Amino acid sequence: MGVRTNAPSFPGAGALRETGRLYSLALDVVRLTFRRPFQARELIQQFWFIASVSILPTALVAIPFGAVIALHIGSLTAQIGAQSFTGAASVLAIIQQASPIVTALLIAGAGGSAMCADLGSRTIREEIDAMEVLGVSPIQRLIVPRVLAAMGVSAFLNGMVSVVGVLGGYFFNVIMQNGTPGAYLASFSALAQLPDLWISEIKAVIFGFVAAIVASYRGLNPKGGPKGVGDAVNQSVVITFLLLFLLNLVLTTLYLQLVPAKGS
Repeated sequence: MGVRTNAPSFPGAGALRETGRLYSLALDVVRLTFRRPFQARELIQQFWFIASVSILPTALVAIPFGAVIALHIGSLTAQIGAQSFTGAASVLAIIQQASPIVTALLIAGAGGSAMCADLGSRTIREEIDAMEVLGVSPIQRLIVPRVLAAMGVSAFLNGMVSVVGVLGGYFFNVIMQNGTPGAYLASFSALAQLPDLWISEIKAVIFGFVAAIVASYRGLNPKGGPKGVGDAVNQSVVITFLLLFLLNLVLTTLYLQLVPAKGS
């Protein structure tokens, strides 16, 4: 009787292996970020590329997001007689939740998909293997600049979305719902605090890191030739969306537990 060489695998073993490789790539990126030589030129090029494909869609999405939040919160506060808190509720919802989520979704959908397609095409053309044969680390040369660029663009776009969303919410609340400009601004200054802005930026940077890592991992591991590159792009976007919403829940819960509300 022959000896079996392959141990039986349990359900979900493949998913665990993929998750472990994804974490390994993330750790390698963090470790190689501080190794010389640093790819400054590649970083600038990737920053400009990701910003160019993401900035216009992000700005266009930020306006209706701010409007919808302002209209819903304005209607709710009017029903319960708390119109004076409309500004604070709208602005905090935009800064803490809507802004980093919108930024991350656009980074993953526009920048991340392009990043995954580029790396996937390099992989099937065996450029990645050629770099390894020549002793060049593809992670240090290609992945690290893309991850840092995605994090930088995320922080930049998050600030832009916050400003555009707040202005859109102000316009729709004051013009369409006959709100008071003074009350809108006064309630915001009374309840908002600096950590609200910090958690928004921290979320955006972390989301940008996750989006770039997932896109890079799927781009380095396509299956099935050119068709596999397209499948990898779709998978990277879906996986990133799921991880982002889970991370947002965790970060929001930690923030609300660790940072006391203003005036409490």
